[in-house]
Order: sequence, then C-alpha cells, then structure tokens
Amino acid sequence: MKVSVIGTGYVGLSLAVLISRKYDVVAIDIISEKIQMINDGKSPIADKEIETYLSNGSIKLNASLDINEVKGSDFVIISTPTNYDPETHYFNTSSVETVIKQLQNICSDATVIIKSTIPIGFTERFCKDNAIANVIFSPEFLREGRALYDNLHPSRIIVGVPSCSNRLDQAKQFAQILVECAEEDEVKTLIMGSTEAESVKLFSNTYLAMRVAFFNELDTFAESFGLQAEEIIRGVCLDPRIGEYYNNPSFGYGGYCLPKDTKQLLANYHDIPHTLIEAIVQSNIDRKEFIAEKIRSKIGKKGIVGIYRLVMKTGSDNFRESSILDIMKLLRGDGYHVVIFEPTVSNSYMDFDVESDLKLFKEKCSIILANRMSPELSDVSDKVYCRDIFNKD
Repeated sequence: MKVSVIGTGYVGLSLAVLISRKYDVVAIDIISEKIQMINDGKSPIADKEIETYLSNGSIKLNASLDINEVKGSDFVIISTPTNYDPETHYFNTSSVETVIKQLQNICSDATVIIKSTIPIGFTERFCKDNAIANVIFSPEFLREGRALYDNLHPSRIIVGVPSCSNRLDQAKQFAQILVECAEEDEVKTLIMGSTEAESVKLFSNTYLAMRVAFFNELDTFAESFGLQAEEIIRGVCLDPRIGEYYNNPSFGYGGYCLPKDTKQLLANYHDIPHTLIEAIVQSNIDRKEFIAEKIRSKIGKKGIVGIYRLVMKTGSDNFRESSILDIMKLLRGDGYHVVIFEPTVSNSYMDFDVESDLKLFKEKCSIILANRMSPELSDVSDKVYCRDIFNKD
C-alpha cells in the first residue's frame, strides 16, 4: 500500500513519519528547502519525535516537489494551509480545493483525506458542487512541537464521510491504518458524517480556547485586586470536574489553531443564537489589552519594553498569531520603543528592533515581557513581567 501526504507542516509531516513506520509514504511540498531537509534526515520543524525518526533512517519516507509522485497511491492526505481570512471571516480553502482538483487527474482512484482545518460543511458542499465522491475528512488533534507524539498516542481518531461519498469502507480502513501505526493498544475511533467531524474539530479547539480565556480572566481579576492567582487556581482546579489542565495564565491564546478556529466557528454561527463563542474571541482581545495597560502603568511614559521570545510555548519554533505580537503593536502605538530577543530571528521583525545578544537585551530594557518564565531571566527577575504560575504550557 502507498500513502501520500501533501503539505509538510507539523500536521502533514507528523502523519507522514507516523505512517512511514509501516508503509511507503511520499511527502509532497512546494518548498525545496523543506524537501531537501526531510530527505537529508532533518526535520524542518521543531518536534523531538519527528527529529528522532528522520535522523535514524528507520522509516520508509521520500519527500518530493513533484505532485505527480502521488500516482499509484491508495490514500492521499491533504494538509495544506488554510489561513483565516479576516475579510470573509472564513478559512481560505483555495489550496485544499486546488489540490483535490489536481488529484482527480493524477490518481482519481485514490481516497483523498482532508486533514487541513476547514469551515463546517466544506467537504459536503465542495464534493457535491464538483461531483467528487472520493474525498473524506479527518480532523487532527495535535499539539505543536508534540505532533508525532500525539499521533503515536492519539486521544481519538475521527473520520468523516460526506453523504455523496462512496468511500465509507476506505474511511474505516484509513482509521485502522492510524490505529495500527499508533503505539497505543486501544484507540477510540469514530466514523461519522464529514460535517459532524468538521464540527468536532472547531468545537474542541474553541473549548480549549475557552479554558485559556477563563483562567486568564481569573488572573486578570486577581491581579486587579492584589490577590494570589495561584491560590485561587489551585483551589478551583482541585474539583475533579475541572481538573488541572489548560489553567496556567498567559498573555492570551495563540498559535496555529486556537485563534483561527474560534473565529471560524463564530462565523459559522451566522444567525444562530450565541453568546459564549463570541465572548471567547473577545476575551482574548481584552486580555492582551489588559497586559498592555499593566505595562503602561509600570513604566509610565518612558522606557524600553523588552520582549523575551516570540514563540508561543517551550520547544516551539512558531510565533504565528502569538499573543505577544498584538501586545507589541499596542505598546508601539502608544509610542514605546519595543525590542525583541528571539534567537530564531535576526535584524528586525515587523519593523521591531531585534537584539540578538541576551546580555545587552537585559541591560537596555526597562521591563521585559515573558509569556513563559525562563531560567535565563533569573538574574533580572525584578525587570520581568510574566503571568506564568505553574511553569507549563
């Protein structure tokens, strides 16, 4: 059996490595540098497990720039980007649509699995409009930086089949492939309609965003009244119905999924009565404005604001939609000089100054914002503003 994966972001690459432990896999991308790195046994993304498997040469994976390499595939997984468009309030699904249409000419017998995050109802609507019957949808539930680990130890596997599809048996087979390639003895598997599966993805991530927003608002309350947020959170989370996860205050939720997924779900509501979903999106905006106001109150009108790392979490190399970016823009709009320390960036970023020397960075900054605390900042802890209580993401 042959499986192809189109798109080598953390979703696509983790799936390619996972399945190539047992089957022949071709990974396709348009970025030559990424393809070269994968074929050289190096990971283009920060993920410990992916790095290990690529470097030890134990998998059957070949990366290519040529989409025609997918010929002869039994399954083709699409994991191309679907960025949120703030003008249409929907994900930009053009890359997914283009690839599906290309595949109808290259390998029309293959079962195509969409792994990209898409609007609710997309698969059903697109397949009906284009008279396509070989496409199904399977949501991913992966943490950035631990994507392969989460594929090896999945919480559940869900595959959605549109009503116009003739690939129910293949959907079950694909789910079984993921189970077979995992390291868990038993994995909960659900086969459902594609629109229901799309809903699972967006509602799951919006619930996680709600958890982040809730504890951030708790922290905002505590800080405003001079209370110990840690004591309140510990007391709240001892209730087993609540639990001790996604409870560590931050500057706001960000990253690849939560910001765009919450906005997309909100857009899907249209005229359906809702309050909570919109409040989650607004809460994240309010949190960042609160953080910016705290900085203003601490340093007054003058001083250099330092930003320690743009990345969202420990071990990550991603700072797309990072909450700190909006805080930086707010502070710059107020006239503050903002300087970044981010080892993965040189010269400047978004017209912000970058200081690559950590010692000089600490010396020149009046205050340092850190979404997560680091031992590197222990010698200037009196300068650091950080809401990290539990030292976890």
